[in-house]
Amino acid sequence: DVLAARLRMAVATLPEKQRLVFNMKYYDDMRYEDMSEILGTSVGALKASYHLAVKKIENYFDNHD
Repeated sequence: DVLAARLRMAVATLPEKQRLVFNMKYYDDMRYEDMSEILGTSVGALKASYHLAVKKIENYFDNHD
């Protein structure tokens, strides 16, 4: 699937923390509370990381058509 491959390429460009949070949320459908326990990071910081990751992925798709 071309779209899935492009998404994987976009995710690979993210900083490590954002990539980790995005994968846990998007692919594993993990709750922020569970991520917080695993990563030792506040829910607010995790939500911010996810939001930034999504924005960077959107920018990647906008710039790689």
